Amino acid sequence: MHYPCSGVILAGGLSTRLGGRNKALLDIGGKTILDRLLSLFEGLFEEIILVANDPENYLDQDFVITADLLDVRSSLTGIHAGLFTATRPHAFFAACDAPFVKREVIEAILDRIEPGIDVVIPETETGIEPLCAVYSKNCLIPAERNLRRENFQIRRMFKKLRVRTVSPKVLTSRDPELISFFNINTPEDLDKARRIL
Repeated sequence: MHYPCSGVILAGGLSTRLGGRNKALLDIGGKTILDRLLSLFEGLFEEIILVANDPENYLDQDFVITADLLDVRSSLTGIHAGLFTATRPHAFFAACDAPFVKREVIEAILDRIEPGIDVVIPETETGIEPLCAVYSKNCLIPAERNLRRENFQIRRMFKKLRVRTVSPKVLTSRDPELISFFNINTPEDLDKARRIL
């Protein structure tokens, strides 16, 4: 099923704790993280967008590629670029350091999109997950305003937006171990991901 929503993969991080390695192209069990996300997205979204500041690495792929529009390094910058590029009223975002995002979790988030809701975001016992969430086009101006003010925390733009959370109960019913929110930031994380597989 395709949702009336764009799918955006964020691949623009500096990856300093991994020695600058491109997380999107890390091999986990014979597939890159990017390929893992694409296999999910292709069944869900008609429009797939990659936000990357090294587009030359992805020219053989069949999706829209965009880069950060503002010269600020933050996840919010990637969300801003993805929303600017998206042609749908909402966009689902995933980070390319999350190799185990489950389709069931994405669907639980997408099922909660409705007119008047600007953000649909998972909330676990440890807090919200802003890089596995849906943002509407209404978030574009608040995101740009906060970036220009150097307010880089994603949740800071929520004050004047209509936010719906996806509860821990719903999330664990779809993903009991919440592995969808496992991120690779360090060499130790990479080793753990390979052990998980």
